[in-house]
Amino acid sequence: MAREIWKPGNMLYPLPVVMVSVADRNGRNNIITLAWVGTVCSDPPMVSVSVRPERYSYHILKETGEFVINLTTKSLVYATDYCGVRSGRDVDKFQEMKLTALAASKVKAPLIEESPVNLECVVREVKPLGSHDMFLAEVVAVHADGKYMDENHKFCLDRAEPIVYSHGTYFGCGEKLGTFGYSVRKK
Repeated sequence: MAREIWKPGNMLYPLPVVMVSVADRNGRNNIITLAWVGTVCSDPPMVSVSVRPERYSYHILKETGEFVINLTTKSLVYATDYCGVRSGRDVDKFQEMKLTALAASKVKAPLIEESPVNLECVVREVKPLGSHDMFLAEVVAVHADGKYMDENHKFCLDRAEPIVYSHGTYFGCGEKLGTFGYSVRKK
């Protein structure tokens, strides 16, 4: 079968889908769902999130320079979608989705307690790129829910049933297929 040629676009799928929590200068919390997120650097630990300037949380991110990335799971898929399509201008997403805001250790933005992993982030640079601005941020603290630890105190994200996003659809993650370096390990 022949390959089709399409116009240039972002076909790097699936993507992690996360709920990013923020708090404005008055302490009002909000959540924005983002799939345009990624790892940037390991030392120092840095991530990026890309947000359209017209989104409500964009201005909070610009003003405060802080946010929390909250990983999403199968049990959070409804809240994940809701927080991506409803505006914090109109609703309190924590209240509407019955999510619990926990105090972070380094930033003013709250953690989402129901998330298995929370990354506290401080913005180091904002890059205007077109339709979205990219916020490059340093991860200043990581919180992991102890209920996903095994007997060796290793975090088992698979137990949380993480989700990903592709072309408007949320998917659960499948079976483990291998581990880093397994292709060259001596048998």
